[in-house]
Amino acid sequence: MATTHVLSGLVLAAAVATVEPAFAGVAAVAAIGGGLVPDLDVIASHRKTLHFPVYYSALAVPATLFALVAPSVATVGLAVFVCTAALHAVADWFGGGLELKPWQGESNRAVYSHYHGRWLEPRPLIGYDGSPGDLALAAVLSVPVLFVFDGAIRTVVVALLVVSIGYATLRKPVATVLERIAEGGAKFVGGRPPAGRTSDASDDREQRSGGGR
Repeated sequence: MATTHVLSGLVLAAAVATVEPAFAGVAAVAAIGGGLVPDLDVIASHRKTLHFPVYYSALAVPATLFALVAPSVATVGLAVFVCTAALHAVADWFGGGLELKPWQGESNRAVYSHYHGRWLEPRPLIGYDGSPGDLALAAVLSVPVLFVFDGAIRTVVVALLVVSIGYATLRKPVATVLERIAEGGAKFVGGRPPAGRTSDASDDREQRSGGGR
């Protein structure tokens, strides 16, 4: 869940705030941004356009070192943002596949690696977005954040947990409804899938022909 990604970044921000309270605010804001920004590609090609598991991770190293050597609002904010975005992209690899019902395990796409020029296959350690394991992880991650932060950030964390519970509760029912809507739309246009939706097989053929790079 996007909420889990944000909470993982806020744990990093909590560590920064513990070491240097002066940077608590910028670290928290950067963590929220780093957790959310990659998923903005849902309006383009989800888990591909703004997901960079290798590049974010590589950039996180010098960004962190720079923040340690020359700490400032800018350097600390950049380091936390990039590290959180890297956590986001890598964590998606260990969730379910990019499909409406990832618990069925039918998709071979978890997150796209621009470095490798291909989709990385799911390694579902968490299960899938909105799974009980995902919700439990979000709850665990919230503990240190609630302990370190107060005020607005604590309110944000509580809101994230409420959204997480709601999403996890409705994840499967909503997927079923959306699937039926999609099936109805496909029948309406003569059996073709709705525009913008492609199967894993067609995506794989595109990659082999060079179109997926």
